[in-house]
Amino acid sequence: MVKLNKIERQIMKNFFDIRFVVLTGLILLAAFSRLLPHLPNFTPVMAIALFGGAYIADKRFAFIVPLLAMVISDSIIGFHSTFWAVYFSIGIGVFIGFMLNKKVNTPRVIYSSLTSSVIFFIVTNLAVWLVDGMYPLNFSGLIQCYTMALPFFRNSLAGDLVYCGILFGSYALMTRYIPYLKPAEA
Repeated sequence: MVKLNKIERQIMKNFFDIRFVVLTGLILLAAFSRLLPHLPNFTPVMAIALFGGAYIADKRFAFIVPLLAMVISDSIIGFHSTFWAVYFSIGIGVFIGFMLNKKVNTPRVIYSSLTSSVIFFIVTNLAVWLVDGMYPLNFSGLIQCYTMALPFFRNSLAGDLVYCGILFGSYALMTRYIPYLKPAEA
């Protein structure tokens, strides 16, 4: 008889949990949408983090699923020198998603999406300034880096809002017609 450790038991439990499978499937679909033609930075990156944090019950898997989805899609697209800043931002987005848990509504999702987009912008562009060598490592270079990134920020904000609408909206619609997908009441 094979003995499973705690994490292996949780993985097996999640594998047979239809709600977890649906949530993971939605996150993977959103992450793989990055492979389709799109405007620069119009992606679901922070939306999948918020969605995972808001709905995946096991907090470890709330981090693992969005990060793994990004690793898989990045392995196809290609990694870049500041991918670590993107993944760090995703972790922050999952934490913001935790605050949505059990209180998901449209205004809170919009506020969380905007907040996570701003954090993503600050963290990833700070990383670009520090690592890529495109800007002088002084205050003027930092301001120039953030200024040059503003057009991408507009697309990032729009992408996060659209993908949050798709993810949270489609899941809300699913739970309306498939009640056992709803989170268990605490």
